[in-house]
Amino acid sequence: MLLFATAILVGLVLLIWSADRFIDGASSIARIVGISPLIIGMLIIGLGTSAPEMLVSGAAALQGNPGLGIGNAIGSNIANITLVLGVTAIFYILPVHSQLLRKELPLVLFSAILAWFLISDGFFSRLDGIILVIALAVILFWMIMSAKQDVKQHDHDPLIEETLEELPEELPLKHSIFWTFIGLLLLLVSSKMLVWGASNIASQLGVSDLVIGLTIVAIGTSLPELAATISSARKGETDLAVGNIVGSNLFNTLAVLALPGLIQPLKIPSEVLSRDILVMLVLTVVLLVFSFGCFKDSRYKITRNKGIILLLAFIAYESLLFYQTVQ
Repeated sequence: MLLFATAILVGLVLLIWSADRFIDGASSIARIVGISPLIIGMLIIGLGTSAPEMLVSGAAALQGNPGLGIGNAIGSNIANITLVLGVTAIFYILPVHSQLLRKELPLVLFSAILAWFLISDGFFSRLDGIILVIALAVILFWMIMSAKQDVKQHDHDPLIEETLEELPEELPLKHSIFWTFIGLLLLLVSSKMLVWGASNIASQLGVSDLVIGLTIVAIGTSLPELAATISSARKGETDLAVGNIVGSNLFNTLAVLALPGLIQPLKIPSEVLSRDILVMLVLTVVLLVFSFGCFKDSRYKITRNKGIILLLAFIAYESLLFYQTVQ
């Protein structure tokens, strides 16, 4: 058991570190070849920050544990909304000024509803995975075109400005290629290590891969979002703080969740349909309500009280998982 726990811990640390190195290298190469900083900020870094979840889900499916991958995707979304935003909002009020972000928020709900609709028949096929990936491509294209239009019209959208300010520094080409290669290699190794440890712990404890994916793996892979969101909020970049969660949940739902279906089509565990996907949907609706606000004084801001509610929702969900697992 100690060996498996160590594999999870080392795998998580290595996963987070290698994802950062991969982002630094890939974004620097993109700059060198002349790709727009706007596209780098919205596409390459967005994909890079979701790389841990994507690699873990892919490795889980390849190693015959697709339930762990599904749990990772759904659990990460739940953790992002409740734990990451909840903890951040308790310390920093999060106003949402960006018009682009206000347009993106409903897309998170749309993607969650689409995912629920596709798996509601109890089976996740390759066609379902392809539909999710196509939806992601369409949404990303729209987001980039909308951002470019705002820049062209000299509309100083806070999310765009904060995203561009946070771009990693450009590295020499040799260093960029080195860190891209090393980052990707370590992402592959650490994800396999994490899945190996998690699946073996599941066997030792007599619980499903799904539960391990929803808890240990999901919370672990959400730690980079927690660090990035708190860091952005501390610097006053509140639109970027909320944008980190919105972007991460879009990638988790439309890319990370799609991987198990694309690699190894599977029957969806009944508890995913009766519990986890519904919790994700409800929390996504709550995120929209909290972001847009029902009253004028709390409109377009996630306040401390809302953060407390979100954190309590996280505790309640984890308690439910623990209770049902013990039962």
